[in-house]
Amino acid sequence: MNPLFTIFMVLFPIFLLIKGRKSSKKLPPGSLGIPIIGHSLQLLKAMRTNTAEKWLLERIQKYGSISMLTLFGKPTVFIYGKEANKFVFTSDSSTISYSQTKNYVGKMDEEVRMHMEMHWQGKQEITVLPLMKKLSFDVICSLLFGIERGRSRRDKLVTWFQQMIGGIWSVPINLPFTRFNRGLRASVRVRNFLMDLIAEKRMELRKGCWLTKALILTRTSSLRDQNNGEEMTEKEIVDNVILVLTAGHDTSAILITFLIRDLSMEPSIYAVVLQEHEEIAKSKSKGELLTWEDLGKMKYTWKVALEALRMFPPIFGGFRKAVKDIEYDGYIIPEGWQIFWTMNMTHMDDSIFTEPSKFDPTRFDNQASIPPYSFIGFGAGPRMCPGYEFAKTEALHPCACICDIWFLAT
Repeated sequence: MNPLFTIFMVLFPIFLLIKGRKSSKKLPPGSLGIPIIGHSLQLLKAMRTNTAEKWLLERIQKYGSISMLTLFGKPTVFIYGKEANKFVFTSDSSTISYSQTKNYVGKMDEEVRMHMEMHWQGKQEITVLPLMKKLSFDVICSLLFGIERGRSRRDKLVTWFQQMIGGIWSVPINLPFTRFNRGLRASVRVRNFLMDLIAEKRMELRKGCWLTKALILTRTSSLRDQNNGEEMTEKEIVDNVILVLTAGHDTSAILITFLIRDLSMEPSIYAVVLQEHEEIAKSKSKGELLTWEDLGKMKYTWKVALEALRMFPPIFGGFRKAVKDIEYDGYIIPEGWQIFWTMNMTHMDDSIFTEPSKFDPTRFDNQASIPPYSFIGFGAGPRMCPGYEFAKTEALHPCACICDIWFLAT
């Protein structure tokens, strides 16, 4: 490595640290820690040992609901609480930067049933999470990208994608054989793969072939700028597709896994869910696929899913970037600093949810009674997850199939 570059990488964060400490701005309490490294290793260690919530609670007890630290080489402000959630989900792009489902219910049901027959039926024991990740990826590939089963490129895509995801939460050191480096190289492969797929869809569109089964790629490939009428660039489409892949893969799989786990541990709740699905099954002939109307009848099942999401959110938290100096809670978040927020902190706050460690789907009988920006399983306000209905559909289908073909231990 170039010695001058090494010296720059060491001295530049120190310069920022000194500059920040000499600033007349009222920065949040806390410290930036060791240059570059900061608190990154502490957070990663806490996440690996499943003590991240405890680590953050200790930080809140020490500094309050806002504090500064360094994460992954960048000065960061950690914020907590309902007001913090509101700030993150209502701020527009001038303040902080942000890095039709009903027609596809039958196709999704077909994918789920095929998966259950291949991997669940006749098995005495299964490992749920890997299978749910495979199911989520198969659904996304089929419905959103038009990549059907039995094609080797679906297998290649999932391998590269998993490597790319692995690099996201790694220490950002771009050296050969590091997890971060593997993630970067996998990201290039995923992008090149998607570029080729987009070219295929655009060619099919020009031939007049409108592939409804490839929802995202077909729709985005045909979108045009409102001002100049030009098609979206391939980079814009790829960015949107990767967002869908990232948001819909691990998140849905983890939600479904915990949903199944909670049903197996709560016999009385499972009995109500089973009864709900038996009523739906009575109105259908054998082998008939689920419809959008059937999903609307799964009201209690969805409350169970929401409670699983409250207690075990698939996403620990996220980062935003201050586009300009921001005054928040009496402090200044400097331009360019990261803003770090977590999802499960308000979910497990006993001042918001009574007995937060108890699994109780009836909390969602009246969702209007839950204080705004307290439950953020799908975001909130103008930053509500655009894939909400898709995720809901994807979560409810496996429940229906499990109730149909497999009895959970009680």
